[in-house]
Amino acid sequence: MKVLDVRGLLRRAGPLCLAFLMVACASQDSAPPLGYDEARAERLFSTGYQDVSDIFIEEVSVSQLAIAGMGSLASIDPAIGVEQDGDLLRVSVDGAAMASYPMPDPNDAKGWGALTAATISASRYHSDDLDTAEPEQLYEVVFDGVLGELDSFSRYAGREAARENRASRDGFGGIGIRIRLIEEGVLVLSVMENTPAEKAGLTSDDVITLIDGSSVDGLSQREVVRRLRGPVRTKVNLTVDREANDSPLAIAVTRSHIVPQTVSYRREGNLAYIRLSGFNQRTTDTLKQKVKLAQNEIGDELEGFILDLRGNPGGLLDQAVEVSKLFITQGRIVSTHGRHPDSHQYFSASNDDVSKGSPMVVLVDGASASAAEIVAAALQDSGRAVVVGSSSYGKGTVQTVLRLPNQGELTLTWARFHAPSGYALHRRGVLPDICTTGEVNSVEDVLSLIRTGALPLAGDLRRRDIDTNDDQAIESLRANCPMRDEEAEIDLQVATRLLHDPGLFARALQGPPDTAEVSIDLRAASGG
Repeated sequence: MKVLDVRGLLRRAGPLCLAFLMVACASQDSAPPLGYDEARAERLFSTGYQDVSDIFIEEVSVSQLAIAGMGSLASIDPAIGVEQDGDLLRVSVDGAAMASYPMPDPNDAKGWGALTAATISASRYHSDDLDTAEPEQLYEVVFDGVLGELDSFSRYAGREAARENRASRDGFGGIGIRIRLIEEGVLVLSVMENTPAEKAGLTSDDVITLIDGSSVDGLSQREVVRRLRGPVRTKVNLTVDREANDSPLAIAVTRSHIVPQTVSYRREGNLAYIRLSGFNQRTTDTLKQKVKLAQNEIGDELEGFILDLRGNPGGLLDQAVEVSKLFITQGRIVSTHGRHPDSHQYFSASNDDVSKGSPMVVLVDGASASAAEIVAAALQDSGRAVVVGSSSYGKGTVQTVLRLPNQGELTLTWARFHAPSGYALHRRGVLPDICTTGEVNSVEDVLSLIRTGALPLAGDLRRRDIDTNDDQAIESLRANCPMRDEEAEIDLQVATRLLHDPGLFARALQGPPDTAEVSIDLRAASGG
């Protein structure tokens, strides 16, 4: 098997991601190439095949991937057929042989990349649909076929989608507003804190009618976004209608580096309610600021924190670790394990608790996934917080993002992550301490179960050693707290009651497991 040049590969890699969040547009990428070019396509497919072969969590045959990818050309023109015939790859049109090629060795990524590019060239000669298709459309259908052989979390993003993904993770040059098109113009839905838009005086419900003197009439949402965004420190001039003003306002806004907000805070009596909607590169710093804001606002009367992770699809692995470190002072946060040696990683706590040990409740539901599950499991296993809600989603895999020669991206699953106590979260998810689904109908039902000892759910239940490929075992485990997809008011009500009652909170808080006695079978971790 070919040895992977890890340093060279990871120089192309983006952040390790657990899920993506919020679409944004920005890039300094060069102009896209025009027309299909076989040499360019060969380089693209060869790189993509090698990436999958080297990185994906399970060993796969490049030949299997490439044949599946070429077979997907039929999604553009159903007349095109691609199939293996002994040592030959045969390409047909309406069942009639068009071309045949000798097949490379099963794991020859460069050879299969060249064959894929040549097959597309030959197919375009015989198919008007393929001949008129944009290169990116051809790339997309091939990679969709390739990644369809893997798992549901590995995916391809073309040039434009990849630019949006990078902007969502890393930020972009913009002004800091959320918008929606309406008949009158561009409605400002909200203005982000500490952004150029806020400093310039834009407010929610403003309606933008002109951007740099040009009308917004007839523009799509994407076109409006492109005009509002641009290089940092450049200026955009807006004409704005505001209900309180008789005449339009002229507002000049200087763009800055914007990272979408993922953290919000509000005071709930003497409790601090903090919601995390995702994990990008600013999440930890913003969360730390919100914690300090709550401490300053509520002062000595602060009774505790509610960390709401419901509906949080995840994001960057390092941010999940750093968020956990804000509240956990020692012990394991998470570990990751896959096929590649570099996928075995361990992350431990090392910081002070920014909340100064204040009681904490974490809310989760069936839409809490990936990075959100890492945080919930770490806070739960360390005994730092009570987890309330339903079983979480169960996305226990780590993805790495690799940029391709066309400036697109491959997102590939390369590891699975394990809670501090050792269990893999893949498919099973996080079981909350206090379950608010199933037989319970009210807050009083839940509190009664806590008082009688029926809750919290036993710690050894969530740490039970089960095969994550065993559907029946997974279903049986998760049935202890059925998943809920939509947010329910009962979660917040239970959290509030727990934090107002120190005795009840203490009953609900499970102690940390003895992680020293937990061992992980790395062979099992890498394979399933």
